[in-house]
Amino acid sequence: MSTLTTSALTALQLITELDPALLAIVGRSLAVSAAACLLASGVGLVLGAWLGVARFAGREVVLTGLNTLLALPSVVVGLLVYLLLSRSGPLGYLGWLFSFKAMVLAQSLLVLPVVTALTRQAVEDAESAHGEQLRSLGASSLLRSLLLAWDERYALLTVLIASFGRAISEVGAVMIVGGNIDGFTRVMTTAIALETSKGDLPLALALGLILMVVVLLLNALIAAVRHWRERHDGGVLTAITRTGAAA
Repeated sequence: MSTLTTSALTALQLITELDPALLAIVGRSLAVSAAACLLASGVGLVLGAWLGVARFAGREVVLTGLNTLLALPSVVVGLLVYLLLSRSGPLGYLGWLFSFKAMVLAQSLLVLPVVTALTRQAVEDAESAHGEQLRSLGASSLLRSLLLAWDERYALLTVLIASFGRAISEVGAVMIVGGNIDGFTRVMTTAIALETSKGDLPLALALGLILMVVVLLLNALIAAVRHWRERHDGGVLTAITRTGAAA
């Protein structure tokens, strides 16, 4: 057998036998990314919804900066977090460097611009369609942002799913701030990079297969949510608009 075939068969064996080391890495990866997305979504959804309806001086500058952050390399985010958490950094007293918390923080900062920008776009599009109707009813900016965000909840759900995919598939930030310590901060992407460099292809292949399955499931979930949204089109704002038109 070739090296590829042997490695692939061994990788499948690791998966089917539920290798403890493999499961630990996968579980840690899911936990880090889930915690990061939860933290980022708590801020990003609110900030994005506000930016979608707010109009203020310098808004275009803020949006340009936000869109620029979408392309920020993960290694740069990792470097910034490393500088913040290092002993000489402003947050060094926390002792978070090379820990689970450091990886969550790095991925949160990486995902935050994605959640904020996509939420802003979804809410702003809804504002263009329904904002005038809501303003005529006396709705404040805060109320409009809440109603628009709720009406676009399916679109925002796809944003969160996509953000989780962005978090779990990145390697640079968690490698820098986590240190890739076996049993503590090693996640799927960092383990794949390390095991490949060591020549341990079966474990790398097993983790790669699992990561591909996770990404596939996330994309399938996004498609399902979009399909559900199309079948259940219409929400609070649609009802308000129809009521206003009928009146």
